Amino acid sequence: SQQGCDPFAQTQRSKLQHRRARINQQINKEMRMRAGAENLFRATSNHKVKETVALELSYVNSNLQLLKEELEELNSSVDVYQNDSESISVPMIPLGLKETKELDLLVPLKDFISEHYGEEGVLFEKEIKELMELRQAMRTPSRNEAGLELLMEYYNQLYFLDSRFFPPTKPLGVFFHWYDSLTGVPSHQRALAFEKGSVLFNLGALHTQIGARQDRAALPGLNQAIDAFQRAAGAFNYLKENFSNAPSLDMSAPSLNMLVRLMVAQVQECVFEKMTLLRAQNDFLARLQLAQEAAKVEDVYSLVHQTMTQPHVKDYVPFSWTTMVHVKSEHFKALSHYFAAIALCDCPVASESELPEQEKAFMQFHITMPEGPSLRVLLQDPEERRKLGKAHLKKAIMKHEEAMRIHGLCKILRKMDILQEVLSFAHKRSLSKYSEIDHEEDFFETGDAPDIHPKTHQKPEVKPPNFSQVKVTDLFHRLGPLSVFSAKNKWYPARRVHLMRGENGFGFTLRGDSPVLIAGVIPGGCAAAAGLKEGDYIVSVNGKDCRWSKHAEVVQLLKSSGDEGVDVAVITLHGSEAPRAVDKKAAGMSSGMLKSNKENSRKSLMNSKSPSTLLVWSKKSKRSKKSTYSGVPFTAVGDNEAMY
Repeated sequence: SQQGCDPFAQTQRSKLQHRRARINQQINKEMRMRAGAENLFRATSNHKVKETVALELSYVNSNLQLLKEELEELNSSVDVYQNDSESISVPMIPLGLKETKELDLLVPLKDFISEHYGEEGVLFEKEIKELMELRQAMRTPSRNEAGLELLMEYYNQLYFLDSRFFPPTKPLGVFFHWYDSLTGVPSHQRALAFEKGSVLFNLGALHTQIGARQDRAALPGLNQAIDAFQRAAGAFNYLKENFSNAPSLDMSAPSLNMLVRLMVAQVQECVFEKMTLLRAQNDFLARLQLAQEAAKVEDVYSLVHQTMTQPHVKDYVPFSWTTMVHVKSEHFKALSHYFAAIALCDCPVASESELPEQEKAFMQFHITMPEGPSLRVLLQDPEERRKLGKAHLKKAIMKHEEAMRIHGLCKILRKMDILQEVLSFAHKRSLSKYSEIDHEEDFFETGDAPDIHPKTHQKPEVKPPNFSQVKVTDLFHRLGPLSVFSAKNKWYPARRVHLMRGENGFGFTLRGDSPVLIAGVIPGGCAAAAGLKEGDYIVSVNGKDCRWSKHAEVVQLLKSSGDEGVDVAVITLHGSEAPRAVDKKAAGMSSGMLKSNKENSRKSLMNSKSPSTLLVWSKKSKRSKKSTYSGVPFTAVGDNEAMY
């Protein structure tokens, strides 16, 4: 069975997650006290009691405020998730996992199995415990591929759990408790969608932690970080598109929208870093490209900053995140101007053969054309290049200073030396370049350089989760094929009949597998006399369970019965007693599921090879197309029906 990583392994990260769990419990307690005090405040008319309660409420509220600040500081512990490499990489923002409470499913599932499926609940204790162990393990996934697979495995198992135990009409009476990853506020719901959504959120959060810990000083680490942040964006986006009305803020549409944009920006930043590793630094065109890549990073971080400061979002996004994103947008704007200056001042003047290509690149480089001579003259005149380069450096230095000023406003970021180092290194580099190209006899006023046109050679992808990469077998496979034995179907208790073979066989036609369906009953035949009806499913033959049996296996069992006949057990679905109701039911089943929740319609599990995957969708549609057997004379047997 799958294991989570040891929750007590005292690494920095698990200490963080423990502190997070502790704060969540305290928040939970304060919220209960607040609810109690508010109820009392509303209920009492006694003035003295009202005053005491109001005082109590103000205490609780200030406690909650302190706890939320402590949690925010934890959410900003970016450095714990970074790698230990010596080289300086700008820190990335990882997310903490959502915490959940333990869940005891033993009694509710056993009860449901005996009430709905008519089986001994106690016989399924092993499966229920296995499910609970899987849930326990996925609370503490390791920060690697195995941890991701563990979350996927549980998520895929929930798909089966939903079909087996969650009827559309009445809830299972189990509450799923999860804490908000940003505010720590607890929420609970009976809907399994809340459990699925929270697991999906953690899948995204785990990808962010894997992305943040990569060593981005070398290409393999950079590519892994890009992949991780793209997958994180995909998980949050999938969650936003397929789950609505989440009870907690971190899973609301505005919040998920912000997280998708943040991940895309972090990918774009890695793409810039990749360019700086791959490009020949002294080439004019390569430096223009770097400047445009930096402008693109600035562009996406500005969008994230805008999203984080919206009314519904800014109250619960950690201030340190908002500040860091703002700092990065200014920092990368400065870098775009710095690389523009370097291209102009450090690269040799274009030769006649290089000129057309350089002119073409330079035409699309600025957002508005720089003042002064034509591009051709500018590119061939070192003095004109120096002037424009100087204007770009002046702008770069202003932006570096702005980035450092904003960084200084946030006490959490001030403690982060890495970021401080990166900012001050870039600032000094621009200053020294400026003093190098600044001539004492410059009498001209340094102009205002136009901004650089953002452009990237690698557009970030939002990669949705690939659920089919982790194959799971339905833990409750023994209950029978899901096409029939599911939470939304009801059936009458199995009827046992004894059949004797007549001269024309048993007198019915059979169709399909797992379970085999009685497609038609010949009037006056043995089957009709025994009370079998069209639309019945065969569940056992001579005591052998046939729910999962293929067509040929059932036929073989029937044929091998001798003169003493054969015992057959069948079930009839509710609503399929009248002729032709089977096809309505079958057609209704496939469409009904799609409406209930977009998420349920996903077919990604379909290609998994386990015997119990829901391959019944295709079978059902066949069944409903060919279910015109009720009025057809039995000589015209459908192509996949056979008469016995």
